Formats: sequence, C-alpha cells, structure tokens
Amino acid sequence: MISKIQFDKEIEGIISNAVREDVGDGDHSSLACIPKSAQGKAKLLVKEEGIIAGVEFAKQVFNYIDSDLKIERLIEDGAEVKYGDIVFYVAGASQSILKAERLVLNAMQRMSAIATKTKSYVDLLEGTGTKILDTRKTTPGIRALEKWAVKIGGGENHRFALYDMIMLKDNHIDFAGGITAAITKTKAYLKENNKDLKIIVEARDLKEIEEILQNGGVYRILIDNFNYEDTKTAVKMIGDSCYTESSGGINEDTLRKYAECGVNCISSGALTHSVYNMDLSLKAV
Repeated sequence: MISKIQFDKEIEGIISNAVREDVGDGDHSSLACIPKSAQGKAKLLVKEEGIIAGVEFAKQVFNYIDSDLKIERLIEDGAEVKYGDIVFYVAGASQSILKAERLVLNAMQRMSAIATKTKSYVDLLEGTGTKILDTRKTTPGIRALEKWAVKIGGGENHRFALYDMIMLKDNHIDFAGGITAAITKTKAYLKENNKDLKIIVEARDLKEIEEILQNGGVYRILIDNFNYEDTKTAVKMIGDSCYTESSGGINEDTLRKYAECGVNCISSGALTHSVYNMDLSLKAV
C-alpha cells in the first residue's frame, strides 16, 4: 500500500473533486431560502444494522466546507450499529451543513456497506490465520475511501494501484512470452529503474506454480481459480518460499474452505464491487 502521506492526499483530492462536482458555483437551494447567519444542528441517524465507517472522513468533509462547524462524535469508525443509533451531531452554519450533507451521506453509506461486508468475511475466517484482502475492483475516483472502509471492517489492503506493486497476471504472462520471461524481464526492469517493488505472480495450474518457484524472487503467488485439492497441493509445493493468495469467485460459501487449504490470504473484489449502501440519514434537530 501507499504511504499515509500519499493516502491523505488521495482523500483530500476526493473531497475537493466531490465538492466541485456537487456544489459548483453555489448551493442555490440553501442560498435562496436560508440566511447566511442562520445556525443549525443535525444528527447522523442509523437506519440499518451493520458496521459504521466514514466518521473520520465526514469530519474532514465538514472541516473542508466550513472549519467552524463543530462535530460531536458519539460512535467511532468500526463500531457495530443498529437502527436508531446516532453516530454524531454537527452544529454551525445551516448553509454549510446542507452543503456537506450529500457528500457525507454518499461516502458513509458506501463505506459502511463495505466495512460491514468485510467484517462478515473476517468473521468467517476466524481461527484460520488467513487474511481477507481487497482488490483494484473499486469505484473509479474513490478507491481510497473504499480501501479505507475495508481496513475499518478488519480486512487488509492489497496494492493500491498499478504503481505500488508488481502483479503479473495471465495477460502479462501471455504477452511477455511465458512465466519465466515475465519474471526475468520484471527483475531486470526493477534493477534498471532502481525500484523496490514486491512481485506477485498469478498461476493458472500446478505446472505454473512449479515454474514460478524455479525462478524465485517472488513475494506472493496468486493461486487463481484452483479447486480445493489443487489449492492444498499448491500450498504444500510453495511451503515457506513465499506467501500464498487464493482468488477467483470466492464467496461466503467457499471462503472458509479455501482458508482451510492453508493459504495466507484470500482476495475478493466483492468487498468493494458487490455491496448495497447502508441506510443512513442526516436529520436537522
């Protein structure tokens, strides 16, 4: 994953772009009927059970919109919530609260859904020693938010983007002329460009596992779309040579069975691309 400094810049960019997109030259609905001097207070109301996420992000949004807004946090990121819970109060200029409302809700509803799904996967893996990872299958423009939500839910982040880790998948291997060619060229590229990036290589069968091991220097092998028995065999072949990762259509019904094959981690795009927003609302009080 990227550094905290770079991650924080991603969040700042998301906020500024979202405000540009939503506010434009002004929130004319509020400007038309609410005096600039009007003061108000609102609460973030939970209307569905799950794991809350995005509280800290909401604070950053409110601060970006109006640094004079005051936030009273009652529930923190990662907590279990139920219908009727109040996560926080925000008080200050009514125009500012309304300007931030939709961005806060959109982000928190999606982040909470992702955190809730991630937590359910983490619970299914309890006792196995296997970690759940996210992927790059995220919503364009808000990847940092979605990966943040995975962490809040107890999962781990895979690489952030194309630039912070080498991942040689089937198309890279085929275009490069095979596994050995792809790994050899990658090592040379990293040396020539003085880059220190970890290498993950995808394997489609046990023969490819063997070839990857013969080349060495790989951080993790992606055991992709294997059945249970072949996954167990692959884990034994790999041993302590490098880390192991299972992927490929793994869901709630198969997750623990793959973990019991002995893999170090399981990656799932479903954490971020197959969720339904948690029902939250921001209500004036």
